[in-house]
Amino acid sequence: MPSLTADQKASIRDRYLAVDSSNVADVLDGLGLMDQALAPEFAPLPAGAGKLAGWAYTIRGQMTPYRESGDPEKMKACQGLSAGDIAVWSGDGEGICYFGELIALGMKERGCAGALVDGGVRDVRWIGASGFPVYARYRTPTQSIGRWKVTAWQVPVYLRGATAKRVEVKPGDFVLADDDGVIVIPAQHVLAVLAEAERLTETEKQIRAELRDGLTLEQALARYGHV
Repeated sequence: MPSLTADQKASIRDRYLAVDSSNVADVLDGLGLMDQALAPEFAPLPAGAGKLAGWAYTIRGQMTPYRESGDPEKMKACQGLSAGDIAVWSGDGEGICYFGELIALGMKERGCAGALVDGGVRDVRWIGASGFPVYARYRTPTQSIGRWKVTAWQVPVYLRGATAKRVEVKPGDFVLADDDGVIVIPAQHVLAVLAEAERLTETEKQIRAELRDGLTLEQALARYGHV
C-alpha cells in the first residue's frame, strides 16, 4: 500500500468504522484470504466499548518470573504508538492482564485508537469510562508485574484465529472489530477491501429499504443474490 498522509489514514479509518466486519470478511473470502477472523473469545470490554478500527501496532510478550517492580520494555513499546494505531498485544500469558487503566490512558493520550489483546485486561470499568475501546479474550484482576514481560514490538505476531489456529498480524495491517467479532486486513489489501465492503454495505441498505416497502425475500434473492 502506498504511503499515506495522516489525513488519508484518518479518512480510511472513518470509512472502515461505517462498514461491518461481516462484509469485510466476505470481501476477504473473495480474495482467497479465508482465515483472517480472530477467535470468537475476543470481545469488547466492557460490552459497550464500541467499534475498533485502525492500523496494527504490535506488541509481543511472554510469561517469565522476575523481581523488578515494573516492566520498562512495556513503557518503551507504548511510546511508539501514534494517532489511528491499534495496540495489538500478543503472547503466551494466561490468567494475567497485559495492561490496566493507566497504560490505557497513556495509549489514548498518544492518539491510539484502541487495543486488541490476545490475553487479559483489568480495570475494565475505568477503561470503559475513558472511552478507549478494548477487545480482549478475558478480564482478570491479576497484574503482569513479576509474571509477564514485553519482549518485542512492531514485529509480526500471531493471534488466536476463528478458522485457523493463528492469524498473523503485521505492523501496518488494519484491524476492524464490532459486534460480530474481529477481522484483520493485510496492509496491501486495505484500500481494495474497503471499497468493496462499502459497495456491499450500500447494497444491503437498498435491500433493507425494499424489504420494508414490501419486497419479498424470494424477490430480493432473485434480484441481488446472496449478500
